[in-house]
Amino acid sequence: MHRVRRTAKGERIYVIGDVHGRYDLLRDLLRRIEQHSRGRGQADRIHIVLLGDIVDRGPESAQALRFLHEWTRHARGQHMLLGNHEEMMLRTYGGDARSFRAWLRVGGRQTLQSFGLSIGKDDDLYDPRVLRHVREALPDELMAHVARWPLTARSGDYFFCHAGVRPSVALDKQARQDLIWIRDEFLSDTRDHGAIIVHGHSISPTIDRQANRIGIDTGAYHTGVLTAAYFEDDMMDFISTSPEDHTTALLR
Repeated sequence: MHRVRRTAKGERIYVIGDVHGRYDLLRDLLRRIEQHSRGRGQADRIHIVLLGDIVDRGPESAQALRFLHEWTRHARGQHMLLGNHEEMMLRTYGGDARSFRAWLRVGGRQTLQSFGLSIGKDDDLYDPRVLRHVREALPDELMAHVARWPLTARSGDYFFCHAGVRPSVALDKQARQDLIWIRDEFLSDTRDHGAIIVHGHSISPTIDRQANRIGIDTGAYHTGVLTAAYFEDDMMDFISTSPEDHTTALLR
C-alpha cells in the first residue's frame, strides 16, 4: 500500500522544469499557473520553484534572467534552483577557460548572443582575449544573483533539485555535483529516497512520473512544451504550454 505524499501544511507549490532560454514559454506558463491558482482559492503560502537550466539553447536567456532578477526584487515566494548550465556559465564568468569551451558546446553561444556577444566558429577559443570579452558581456548583477541560487528546496514529502540525488545517500548529505549533474544512476534506481524527488535535467517526451521521482523536463527549447507540477497537501496536477501557440509566434 502506497503512503499518501503531502506538502507541508498550508503550502501550494508550483515547480517549473528546464526553461533553456525560452522566455516566451516561461511567461506563458506563469500566466497559466496564475489562472490555475485562482481556481483553487486561497492558500496560506504559494511558492514557485524553478528547477534550474534557465539559460542556454533557446534564444532569450538574457531576457529570462533579467525577468527573474526583477521578479524576485518585487515579489515573494519564488525559488530559483541552480542547474548545471548555470554552473557552467558562472564558472566561465569566473574565468575558467575549460568550462567556457564546454559551455559553448551545450548552448552557451545562444546565451551570449542574447547578451549581445557573438562567438564565431572560427574564433580562437584558446585566446584569452575571447574569454575576457565573454566575461565582460555577462552582467555582474545578474551573475551575482544566479550565484545565490540554492541547490535544493523541500515541502513535506517532496524534495526539489535540478538533476536528482545519489541513491542511498541521505538527502541532507547530497553532493553538489550530483544535485546538478547526476543522470543514469538516479533515473534507473527504484528505491525510496526519503521523499519524492521532483527534478528536471533529463528530457522526456512527457512527464516522467515514477514511484520515487517525478521528472518534468519536457525539452521546452525545441518542443515548445514547458511543464510545471502542482502540489498542495495530497493533491497533484500538471500544467504545460502548448507548442502550437509558440510555433505560430516564432514564425511571425
